[in-house]
Amino acid sequence: MGELSEYVKEDERVDRVNEALTLLSKVDGLTLGTDSYLLAAWVRPVGRGRAAELGAGTGIVSLLCAARGRFAHIDALEIQEDFADMARRNVAGNGLDERITVHTCDVRKVRADTLGYEVDAVFANPPYRKQSDGKQNLSDRQAIARHEVYGTVADFCAAAGRLLKHGGQFYCVFCPERLSELMAALRENRLEPKRMVFVHADERSEPSSVLICAKKGGAVGLRVLPPLLLHESKDRGAKKRALTLRVQRIYETMRIEE
Repeated sequence: MGELSEYVKEDERVDRVNEALTLLSKVDGLTLGTDSYLLAAWVRPVGRGRAAELGAGTGIVSLLCAARGRFAHIDALEIQEDFADMARRNVAGNGLDERITVHTCDVRKVRADTLGYEVDAVFANPPYRKQSDGKQNLSDRQAIARHEVYGTVADFCAAAGRLLKHGGQFYCVFCPERLSELMAALRENRLEPKRMVFVHADERSEPSSVLICAKKGGAVGLRVLPPLLLHESKDRGAKKRALTLRVQRIYETMRIEE
């Protein structure tokens, strides 16, 4: 699995992401999911620009963007020290030290001064569930990743607003049932929604996630792209479902075409 094998600890595993990347992750943590790939594909490149990721976890979205040369540099922010340490090892093991810097940082407190500059883009996969939703062990990594223990969606939007240059872009993947909260938080932080696409398991399913791009200080005007269907309805119920041609293309190019 490449050079990452020398960085792996007892409670971790190494997975191959694609031909260019391998990834350390916790054995009992969240696995690499579709949301991470789609968010990375959603992010538009600013070749000489700087970007920041909020709540980086293992650093996978930053790694995918850096491997594609989307930005000159990415600052990956993660509050949990064990994940920040893992993200640093993922960066080093994939030879991306010059493109990504990992910070142990609380998104609720981060400002442009924290990094020393404003950025051209911010991207994030905020926790989908409120802290009060269901029972959870707050020391459990999966619960922390899924629940707003270390920041609400409003906190993530506020952080993006503080970090971005005027005209900078905020890219986010979130849950459709809380879309109104996300929209309100974006507007409150002068982040105007400009593009949006709903992601569905198939044409018969309600959306499972929504991708949004908002522009700091942008004018009103939102484009809603055709829904993104992950699978064909014909193999619904099958143990392993084939991806649609459109999604296969996204995985190949790391880009969501409009």
